Amino acid sequence: MISQNTISSHDDWDLILRPKRSWWDLRLGALWRYRDLIWLFVWRDFVSIYKQTILGPLWYFIQPILTTVVFTFVFGGIAHLATDGLPSFLFYLAGNTIWTYFSMCLTNTSLTFASNAYIFGKVYFPRLVIPVAITISSLISFGIRLILLVGFMIYFMVTGASIHPNWMILLLPILLLIMGGLGLGSGIIISSLTIKYRDLQQLVSFGVQLLMFATPVIYPLSTVKGLLRWVVLLNPLTPLVETFRLAFLGAGTFSPFYLLYSLIFMLVVFFGGVLLFNHVETTFMDTI
Repeated sequence: MISQNTISSHDDWDLILRPKRSWWDLRLGALWRYRDLIWLFVWRDFVSIYKQTILGPLWYFIQPILTTVVFTFVFGGIAHLATDGLPSFLFYLAGNTIWTYFSMCLTNTSLTFASNAYIFGKVYFPRLVIPVAITISSLISFGIRLILLVGFMIYFMVTGASIHPNWMILLLPILLLIMGGLGLGSGIIISSLTIKYRDLQQLVSFGVQLLMFATPVIYPLSTVKGLLRWVVLLNPLTPLVETFRLAFLGAGTFSPFYLLYSLIFMLVVFFGGVLLFNHVETTFMDTI
């Protein structure tokens, strides 16, 4: 027989789960309460990429070097694209370093529901934990690539290349915040939509490649003229890539106005993505 005290003790719940809640009931404070789980997922994402490979973590260095070598050969050697007077290898390595952070955030977060359905069906935790963890683990990967970039910068400076790092390096946290916010916001929007429209998963990688060509990763903004220049400037990633390259290499285009535009664009995408993600996560298991 269950006593009255036992029954009343179960009436005080710490967390109440409801099948439906307001669009504005974001519960972002729960992310802080689940911060230990976030770091657990960060570690999982970081070590699982090259787990059971022969070279292991060395791929964090090998992959950007190989990509940069290909870019240098194809776009610098064959296409003869301008690099603002910078060594081609450094120009493409810098662009690839900041671009890869965005592409990793977007691509990996876009698979949040599809890749973690088995976890979501077993235990409750704020679903936004996983996209946030992906963004943080991508930031760690960016840090490794940045170390590689700085190492090659030192080498080229010693050999007499015209490279001029400057005070704008202090803007790096702002650039990463905007870049990460754009990748996270865009990724969770796509992830939310792919619950019903699976075709979007097939278009993500293709779309990211097309977006790269609309961003000055393989060419400097200074070579884009006329109406096409305005089209490229409408891309919120353009000021971020150009400012990053200007800060570390001393060649690029910086505009406070366009950087502010990127920040506002990021806030709209991020909060729009969080609202949509929050709306679909409660009915995800019924739809998938």
